Parts: sequence; C-alpha cells; structure tokens
Amino acid sequence: MTTRTLALFDLDHTLLPIDTDYEWIEWLSRNHLAGDPAEVARRNQEIMDKYDAGQLTIEESAAFVLSFLAMHNPFDLGKYHERFMAEVVRPNMTEAAFELVDQHLRAGDLCCLVSATNTFVIQPVGRAFGFEHIIGTTPEYINGRYTGQFVGTASYQEGKITRVEQWLNSLGGALEDFETIYFYSDSMNDLPLLEKATHPVATNPSPALREIAEKNNWAIIDLFK
Repeated sequence: MTTRTLALFDLDHTLLPIDTDYEWIEWLSRNHLAGDPAEVARRNQEIMDKYDAGQLTIEESAAFVLSFLAMHNPFDLGKYHERFMAEVVRPNMTEAAFELVDQHLRAGDLCCLVSATNTFVIQPVGRAFGFEHIIGTTPEYINGRYTGQFVGTASYQEGKITRVEQWLNSLGGALEDFETIYFYSDSMNDLPLLEKATHPVATNPSPALREIAEKNNWAIIDLFK
C-alpha cells in the first residue's frame, strides 16, 4: 500500500439520512414480504430504539434482521433489493455525501465503508457511492440460502476495529501503517473506532456524540442541513 491516508465511513445516518436496516425491513413489510406487519413494525422500532440508546446487542439485532433474508431465496431477494435501492436508497443519496466520499477517492486515499448493517443490504449501496472496499456484518449462506445467522465478527462497536484490522491484514497492512486515519460516523456505537482515528469526524452526530466531539475538539460536519 502506497497511500498514507485511510478514510473510513459509517453508512446509516452518516452518508445516508436513513437507517438501511430499518428501512429495508419497513420496505419488505410494506410490500407484504415480512410476515405480520404490526409485529414487524413493533420489533423494528424496538430494535432501533435500543440501538439509539447504545443498548442493542448484535445477537439480538441479527436474530431479527437476518431472519428476513432467510424467508426468501436469493433470486427474489435480488429483485426486492433492486426495488429498495430505487425507491428508498437512491432518493436519500445526497450530493454532499457523495462529494465527501469522492474527495477521498480522488485524493488516492484508501477508502472503506464500515457498517454494522449486513453486507447483503449495504454492498449495492456502497458501490453506488463508489466504494471498492465494503465491510458489513456477514450473513451466513449455506447451500444457496441465507440461514438467518451471521459468521465471523460482526462489524458493530468494538467489532468494527477487529474487522478493519482483518481487512487491512488481507491487504498486507495494518492500522499502524497509516499516518492519517479519518473515520466519519454519527453514532456513539462507533466510539471505539472513532477513538482509533487520528481524524475522527462526527458526521450528523447524535446529541451524545456531538457533546463528546465538542469536548474533544473533533471535527463536526452536518451533511443533511
């Protein structure tokens, strides 16, 4: 690796003003593809509330979110995701967010999208932003079907550090190789990786993260105002 700058980006409420996990399940439910709509809506909101409060475990999240991948075959899931991208994601992709990523790509920085959301949901989103490297929680896939489980370390909270280090190791490098490390995130759940960065950037931060960013003199940007 020749670049001395690493640029890492969270996705939900950072590059997008939505939560893709939440909206994907809402989209499935709205299209009668997720079981009982009232129960799905209740659980989806409960999961989101726990995430916002920093009280959500990855095991609880995955048991709910990944169950919807196990409901359908990959052929149908692909069709559904194309519609989800067109109807939900692309209308929420802003020029400001695209430009933020693009300035790092054009500078030759090593860029990676690092999200807790599963890779089935985020890979097409990441490609639409121009990312070559995309890290998400990896859903288990056996004999042509998703199982509803995840494999390896989930890229959530401290797990994001583990997954970034594993990815860099696969490229023959390590975090210590970079003079400059940017990490853009909105969430307190990303505090472990933000504290690893030389340039943590609170991006559309939650009130709690904004307070910490101000206390630590971290950069703060608001892409969606």
